[in-house]
Amino acid sequence: MKLSELTAHELLDLLKAKKETADSIFSSVKNVIDATEAKINAYAHISDKPIQSKNSSQKFQIPIAIKDNICIKDYPTTCSSHILKDFKPPYNATVVDKLLNSGALITGHANMDEFAFGSSTETSFFGPTKNPWNLNCVPGGSSGGSAAAVGAHEAIWALGSDTGGSIRQPASFCGVVGLKPTYGRVSRYGLIAFASSLDQIGPLTKDVEDSALLLNLIAGHDKLDSTSANIPVPDYTKSLTGDIKNLKIGIPKEYFIEGIDPEIKESILQAIEVLKKQGACFEEISLPHTEYAVATYYILATAEASSNLSRFDGVQYGLRCHPKDKRRTSLIDMYEETRHQGFGQEAKRRIMLGTYSLSSGYYDAYYLRAQKVRTLIKNDFNEAFKEFDAILTPTSPTTAFKIGEKASDPLSMYLSDIYTISANLAGIPALSLPCGFSKEGLPIGLQIMAKPFDEEMIFKIAHSYEQNTEWHKKKVAL
Repeated sequence: MKLSELTAHELLDLLKAKKETADSIFSSVKNVIDATEAKINAYAHISDKPIQSKNSSQKFQIPIAIKDNICIKDYPTTCSSHILKDFKPPYNATVVDKLLNSGALITGHANMDEFAFGSSTETSFFGPTKNPWNLNCVPGGSSGGSAAAVGAHEAIWALGSDTGGSIRQPASFCGVVGLKPTYGRVSRYGLIAFASSLDQIGPLTKDVEDSALLLNLIAGHDKLDSTSANIPVPDYTKSLTGDIKNLKIGIPKEYFIEGIDPEIKESILQAIEVLKKQGACFEEISLPHTEYAVATYYILATAEASSNLSRFDGVQYGLRCHPKDKRRTSLIDMYEETRHQGFGQEAKRRIMLGTYSLSSGYYDAYYLRAQKVRTLIKNDFNEAFKEFDAILTPTSPTTAFKIGEKASDPLSMYLSDIYTISANLAGIPALSLPCGFSKEGLPIGLQIMAKPFDEEMIFKIAHSYEQNTEWHKKKVAL
């Protein structure tokens, strides 16, 4: 097996035993990038040499891809948008500093939906990323580049960001493990914001142990982020015991309604049987406000996006365009032309939707009401976690769809995140891991959710399932 196909913990064992070097591991990954990137398009920006720190501990010298909305100092960070063309931040995101200090070897910036607006990585200025399991299908989004890079062995592990499922849904589509930590568990400093009350950085990895390892590296309080939680960080690898006896896991009936792919439903039911054999107890529950999650999310997320993206005006950084019409010489004319040329269609759509819901006369009817419904959704989870240790659901109602299939139908695209959005609205942790494959050979994802700051519970259940199945061991053949 090639070094690029191994997990991070397997490679760390080889490094510790001095059977391999950081250079040989990076070279193996770089060879895969050179051979497959033209087919996958997992990266927005690739570094020929690893981005690394000369003053690091050298403990975790593992190649990692970073989503293109997480700042790397003096390196192109563009959110896969034309409007941030050639932008190079003067600072690192906190998570990047933590990784570099641990010895990480950054391979480059992974492709993504423009400003994280999408569920398929088709809205990128750099073109769509392809699903490594089927090049005619999307990898999911918006962290599709990160998920595809890990799935195609173009990175050992990766960082993504999750606003409404943007780590978990592509993890499901690409057959990898994706974790959205609790809101506040990982610093957002240096993450170019989409929706500030929903965004969370998290790991995409080849297995659950790698996910726990990577969360160990990036979690923790950060005084540079006012939303960062000042709560002690445990060693998540210690939760990988395999012991889940007598754990109570809820199965929300609202997640198994009409519209779910029968193959996905069957895979989830089989996963439940695996966990039952390990001693877990299951019971059907209700999360009654689930049906309002998508509408609530798209009001709140677009409103916050409208506010956050107002800074991109062609003045301070990024693209600047002047109208061809010489009569249009005002500052407003420059703003309009820059945004017209710089933003893609989906970005424009979301900015307009958000601006509308925040406008005078509509704020109470839309934004304020959505905030109240968000509280109801959060309360549903609070009540459930009074009795249950975790909640188990599908990650997505379908497997990866064809490229272009939903590009002209925004509502259908938005519904791709129907099972993942609620965790962001409630601020709770959630993880997706492989639990099967469709008849077409496309991965299926299982989602596990737990109470705030109880990522240990998620890892415990996910690792137990993984150790009793073989799905995570399947490799892409490119």
